[in-house]
Amino acid sequence: MSALHDLATSALRRLDPETAHSAALLALRAGLGPRAPRAADPILAMNLAGLPLPNPVGLAAGFDKNAEVLGPMLAAGFGFVECGTATPRPQAGNPRPRLFRLDEDKAVINRLGFNNGGVEAFARRLEGRAGGGIVGANVGPNRDSADRIGDYLAAIDRLWGLADYFTINISSPNTAGLRDLQSAGALGELLARIAETRSARGPPTPPLFVKIAPDLKEREIEGIVGAAIRYGADGLVISNTTLTRPAGLRSPGRTQSGGLSGTPLKALSTQVLRTARQVDVERRLALVGVGGIGSGADAHSRIRAGASAVQLYSALVFKGPGLIGAILTELAGRLRADGFASVAEAVGTG
Repeated sequence: MSALHDLATSALRRLDPETAHSAALLALRAGLGPRAPRAADPILAMNLAGLPLPNPVGLAAGFDKNAEVLGPMLAAGFGFVECGTATPRPQAGNPRPRLFRLDEDKAVINRLGFNNGGVEAFARRLEGRAGGGIVGANVGPNRDSADRIGDYLAAIDRLWGLADYFTINISSPNTAGLRDLQSAGALGELLARIAETRSARGPPTPPLFVKIAPDLKEREIEGIVGAAIRYGADGLVISNTTLTRPAGLRSPGRTQSGGLSGTPLKALSTQVLRTARQVDVERRLALVGVGGIGSGADAHSRIRAGASAVQLYSALVFKGPGLIGAILTELAGRLRADGFASVAEAVGTG
């Protein structure tokens, strides 16, 4: 079956990237996705901001924007799945083409622009989900919104009790002005308003993560960490896509505008993660490492750098769904080789 899935991945890469993604979602909804061959290795079980996970490898937001295939992706072996980004109202996003594979660089550029079916449809799918597993909701504002903070609050309010955790996306490069919310003042105002909502709702209170950009200076990271701690956020997702173009990109599509993800993002994202961990000396925030995760070695390295968990998406485009099991097997082996008895023991030791 693994060979069949690898063959399907190869066939999908012959299609336009966005068409291929739609076809992959269709196949998953039809039950044609992979299934984890066995229960996760016990050494991989861990706790993320109070959430019990069978393993620390999650699916990053962007793959399942509308919460359509969270069940199949959990069945494939992911320890948790983050759906979205969902906005209060449906929106079409930017004109196509807006998604580009950089095959020679194992990278992707997107300028999708929060295309999604809106939070109401998203909520109905979460209401109808069967089975267990940890599912997060990544939320953001509509591009034409006059009240972006209000959009975050509306999305969280509608999805309260349906999502196991929330991630506020303040770092997509494809919505004009969105990254301005990363300034300490603007983020503080947003998080203060969200804290009021969480307090009014009362327990149980889902964890709240803030997804930040990789294109931040040290002082900006310090401000974000400070605001996150001050207003009760539980963690940071590090990082979103980058607007930079690292030296050495070879693919013809490297000049396309939008956010770059995949292998070339690895070093930049890891450095922001290390900086955030150094700033948060008391380790009050759980960090989730994203960007360039394509192997068990990558996951292991990011955990040693300070991540409690990792997420991936772009690597699936090039390596197919069999990658998940391979990452888990390699990660467990590396943890044991280092002498660790758990993921938690390895966090921040590298």
